[in-house]
Parts: sequence; structure tokens; C-alpha cells
Amino acid sequence: MRALVTGGAGFIGSWLCEKLIERGNFAICFDNFSTGSKDNLKNILNHKNFKLINGDILDVQNLKKAISENSIDIVFHFAAVVGVKRTLENPLQVLNTNIIGTKNVLESSLNCKKLIFTSSSEVYGEPLKIPESEDGPLNSHLPYAVSKLVGEKYCRAYFDEFGLKATSLRLFNVYGPKQISSQYGFVTTIFINRVLKNLQPIIYGDGNQTRDFTFIEDCINAIISTAEKKNTDGIVLNIGTGKSVSINELAEKIIKISGKNLKPKHVAPREHDIRNRLSDITKMKKVLRFTPKISLEEGLKKTIEWYKSSQ
Repeated sequence: MRALVTGGAGFIGSWLCEKLIERGNFAICFDNFSTGSKDNLKNILNHKNFKLINGDILDVQNLKKAISENSIDIVFHFAAVVGVKRTLENPLQVLNTNIIGTKNVLESSLNCKKLIFTSSSEVYGEPLKIPESEDGPLNSHLPYAVSKLVGEKYCRAYFDEFGLKATSLRLFNVYGPKQISSQYGFVTTIFINRVLKNLQPIIYGDGNQTRDFTFIEDCINAIISTAEKKNTDGIVLNIGTGKSVSINELAEKIIKISGKNLKPKHVAPREHDIRNRLSDITKMKKVLRFTPKISLEEGLKKTIEWYKSSQ
């Protein structure tokens, strides 16, 4: 299989590039390095089955050239403006990059055998029903959530009109080694980074808000399974664990695993913070015949060890 991964230098994209090569495939990373890093690809940069292209999904001609000249079979579309703080600060950039960029990727992939689009659990917004299922109600309001939902609709439209075998995956709170930890990062690795520095993890609000945390290895295996299955064309799938964890519980586990004597610090709630998030993975298990294998404790241990070794 010859694959192109947009956003391949990012957290999830770089993990996928490594997995593709490990499985004997040829992988091309297509990234503008606005948030991705070559450090994420250091294990495969010089591999004979890997190629790096510095490109932007808003440049449709460069995209088409990369796909046609490299005889790409499958496109994994990960490139996007992500992170709650970044997307709230730059709503127009989010809408422009995530919507127009996705359309460009689809347009450039018409001759490919398959396309996998990484959507997000954010399309559910503040959920109207728990757990959240693919055919359940959507409550998207924020620019990032709307941009991902529009991306899903584009995928379905290209499937219906052109026969492009596109699948949309709604990822639920993926975490693990190589995930960014900064003001634009994600709660798990922000907590880990602070705790390892003997700083209190900061919890916005009462901490009883819940999330469905998916370890990166489970996420990648689900993505690979989607690519290999023939019954995934034109559909939407949740990728999560189906397990609810409060932010308080997450902080407590990270502190305990790290062996620190710390207490979380609670501050005022953030505007737009979703109260609950939980995936219904019935469809995922049926279609992919895949069930997540890594517990939160095991995933946190692996992530914490990686952060320790990288500091």
C-alpha cells in the first residue's frame, strides 16, 4: 500500500506513518509544519519506504502533484487546526483550513482507492444524548466542531457523487507519547507535564466533567483496521473506549502513577467547556471487529514514561 498522510508530522499522523512502514507499506508525510515536527518522525526519516513533503492542504495543485506522482493508493487526512485555545483564538483560520483544506484533499484523491478522514467527537457539541452514537443528535456550535462536521458531509458527498471510498472517524480524546503539552495542548499531557515538574494540575470547574480517553496505539490500530476493511466506505465511525472518566479521576491517576504528593488546583470554569463526552462504540466493534485493549492506567504509564525520558 502506498499512503499519503496529511498532517503526518503531527501527533497522530506521525504514529500512523511509523505503523504503516512497520507493516511494510510506503508512507508519505505531507505537512506544512505549522504545528507538526520532524522530531516526531525521527525514527523513520531515513527509511527507504518514507518520504517527506513540505506542503499545505490549501495548495491544491501541490496536493494533486504529491498524490499523482507518487501513485498513492490511500490518503489519511489528519491535517487541521486543532486545540481548543488555538481554535477559539483563530476561528476564521479554523474554518478556512479545515473546510477548504478538506475539500482540496478530497478533490485531489478522486483516483485513489480509499480516503480516511479524521473527524472528532467535538461534532457532538454539548451532547443531547449519552453515550454518543453515530446516528444520534449533533449539537455542533464552535468553529472547530462545525468544520469537522462539514468535512464529514464533504466525505459523504464525494462518496455519493464520485464513488470515492471515504470514511470519517470521530476520534475521542486521543492521548499518548508525542502529544503536545503547552497552552495549546490537551488535558492529559498538560497534566502530566505539570505533575512531572512538581506543579499542581489545574482543573477548570469542579472536575466532574467527563471524557472518553483513547490511547494512541488503540486509535492507530482502529485506523489501520478501517483502511483494510471493505465495509467502511461512506460511513462515520466513533473511535473511543466507551468508558467515562472524570477530569478529577484523570488528575488523581496521573499524580499516583507519577509518585508525586500533589493536589489538583481548581479554578473557575472555562467558557464553552463540554460537560460530558462518552462514545458508543457498538458500531466500531461490529464494523471493524475491533475493541480497545489498553486501559487508562496502562496508557498513562506509557505516556508518563515517554515524557520522563524526553525531558
